[in-house]
Amino acid sequence: MSTPIRLIVGLGNPGPEYETTRHNAGFWLADHIADDLRASFAMEKGFNGFVAKARHGGENVVLLKPMTYMNRSGQSVGALARFYKLAPEQILVLHDELDLLPGQVKLKQGGGHAGHNGLRDIQAAMGSPAFWRLRIGIGHPRTLGLAQQVADFVLHQPRREEMTAIEAVIDRCRAVIPMLLDGDFTRATQQLHRANEA
Repeated sequence: MSTPIRLIVGLGNPGPEYETTRHNAGFWLADHIADDLRASFAMEKGFNGFVAKARHGGENVVLLKPMTYMNRSGQSVGALARFYKLAPEQILVLHDELDLLPGQVKLKQGGGHAGHNGLRDIQAAMGSPAFWRLRIGIGHPRTLGLAQQVADFVLHQPRREEMTAIEAVIDRCRAVIPMLLDGDFTRATQQLHRANEA
């Protein structure tokens, strides 16, 4: 068993105009996890974000949706991690991933940010890339046969068939969250990645 996850961060952009865009996949999953843990989000100005507090196996779990816009996510994550004295290894970041197709998901610890501004900023704020990431596939405009620029693509709504695939992934992610909160990353990874091959 590894160090259990104690802070779950969903990445997205604040405001109704971004609510249904691909870049907000992390927010969508965070909302579902909060529901599953019977927690509700409330704005906490000191952390520049919506925070929900839950319990799992007698331990505190904190959920965060930064309200700083994607490229300043680290501000919010860093403040909360310092307040709760959390190590990067205890943090799980939920985010959209261009390199995976809709319907795919990957769990990984550490690594680069692959140009994802939210991850880049969290890495800088934490002084370490050692946090965990749940990478929710949204596809890339090229692989999906679209002529859109990436920046434009992530700020648009997924097409219906993509959304169906993303929603299925969100359900798969929800199923493994209890394992991550118990520190059982091996089992969670096997269960998540097995479905990618199906």
